Amino acid sequence: MTDKLAVLKGKHVLAVDDEKDILDTIEDILDGVKLEKAGDYASASEKIKANRYDFVILDIMGVNGLTLLDEAVERNIPAVMLTAHAINPETLMESIRRGAISYIPKETLSELDELLAELISAHEKGEPPWKHLFEKLGDYYDERFGEGWKDKNKDFWTEFEKTYTIGKGIQKRLLKNPNVIDKGI
Repeated sequence: MTDKLAVLKGKHVLAVDDEKDILDTIEDILDGVKLEKAGDYASASEKIKANRYDFVILDIMGVNGLTLLDEAVERNIPAVMLTAHAINPETLMESIRRGAISYIPKETLSELDELLAELISAHEKGEPPWKHLFEKLGDYYDERFGEGWKDKNKDFWTEFEKTYTIGKGIQKRLLKNPNVIDKGI
């Protein structure tokens, strides 16, 4: 594991996807993490409610990933959305609103360890993971969604880009964080 990836070493991670080959690939890529896997909503929900994870990786389609995102946020567990079929601006915005720290297309699965290392490192330092994600994958989103894709929801994106660190989803997650609650913020 390179120095850059060291932030992932020993992390307790839950990966949820209804495709076994994707879960196996995630397991191969994330060498050095303590990985648990779930292939359906029910077992994933049970694991989220019963365990403490450093972060979760959630597919959106096939496992009710947005509901699992809500459950992870409720438990103050950082959630990374990983999707192929739901890769669209609306689901990206919904993931942001609900408190995900990232939204990664499965097409970039081969880079998952590097992307996660950077995003988790940013999250742990209190830096905005979304800013890092858009710096890395902004061109991908522009190409995938088409030129001017943010213009349809200009108010959302203008506000989001001004407040990467205090978006509504992140505010919801912070309200569950004992370190914030204890300070009376």
